[in-house]
Amino acid sequence: MSRLKDQYKNEIIDAMQKKFGYKNIMEVPKLDKIVINMGVGEAKENAKALESAVRDLEIISGQKAVLTKAKNSIANFKIREGQNIGCKVTLRGDKMYEFLDRLVNLALPRVRDFRGVNPNAFDGRGNYALGIKEQLIFPEIEYDKVDKVRGMDVIFVTTAKTDEEARELLRLFNMPFAK
Repeated sequence: MSRLKDQYKNEIIDAMQKKFGYKNIMEVPKLDKIVINMGVGEAKENAKALESAVRDLEIISGQKAVLTKAKNSIANFKIREGQNIGCKVTLRGDKMYEFLDRLVNLALPRVRDFRGVNPNAFDGRGNYALGIKEQLIFPEIEYDKVDKVRGMDVIFVTTAKTDEEARELLRLFNMPFAK
């Protein structure tokens, strides 16, 4: 069992109960899942680009990636319905906590000119979206083997009812919010 999961069970639940006055332990919001999404724009001309993105995402997450397909045809973007245009991974359980630990303690501090993540990127229902500009910030990715620098979206899905509860939950997980 991961260190972060143990920390959640003890310290974070206590802190959330004190701050928001939850009477029952089941009311305390928790991290439900983390979804990592990589849109690969050049996949329509270059199938190798998508394979490379899938490989990088699998190395970063430690789990098999799923290809995402276009829902609609868009003539201006030269995309047909059903065409592979990206990949995603949904992390739950121990892998989710392990990824969160690596993201907060290893990857984010390696971002150039890092001053913290945007504290306002919540969706109103307690979910947080974080954009990462390059996959090279993860220590697992070897710089020599990268063909192109790609970004990704990391979405933290919580059981929190409000953004304030979710922000506090992520802050207790050491998410470095900008002041």
